[in-house]
Amino acid sequence: MIFKYLPRSYAAGKDDPVAKEKVHYASTLAGMAFANAFLGLCHSVAHKLGAAFSLSHGIANALVINQVIRYNATENPGKQAVFPQYKFPNTKAKYGQIADELNLGGGNDDEKVDLLINAITQLKKDIQIPLSIKDAGVSEKDFYDKLDGLVDQAFDDQCTGANPVYPLMVDIKNIFIKAYNGEI
Repeated sequence: MIFKYLPRSYAAGKDDPVAKEKVHYASTLAGMAFANAFLGLCHSVAHKLGAAFSLSHGIANALVINQVIRYNATENPGKQAVFPQYKFPNTKAKYGQIADELNLGGGNDDEKVDLLINAITQLKKDIQIPLSIKDAGVSEKDFYDKLDGLVDQAFDDQCTGANPVYPLMVDIKNIFIKAYNGEI
């Protein structure tokens, strides 16, 4: 729904009330979903990134989502979050299901994850969201001066424990650095 209506809503604004309504509806569904589930590392990193550099929470999430998807898309995580209802997190397959719902194509889950990340990148371009923390106006000096503190804080964030792949601090640091440079 977001991939279809957010670019329309962004481009047309008040002149496309249907698109605006659909975006509001999608936002409501997302809120209902995470109120009944858990958030993860994307939100942990975004909480700290936004607070440190005065970025909105939505933008901060958008700046790190691709890196977190790539990090989580593993079949054999070294350390997993504990969810007794699941034998394994199966995160890569879940991302593949999202790609399938979006009709992105792909012959296997690795390809589907790549296509999902590409679709998210294109959506960000379509609505003029920066593709990196650097592009969001954060200076390299300011970023690296705060990086170790951000990593510590993100590791301790309440959402981190619910991430399907439980990160080490070095993993979080790499996500921040890749997001700063726009690497995936």
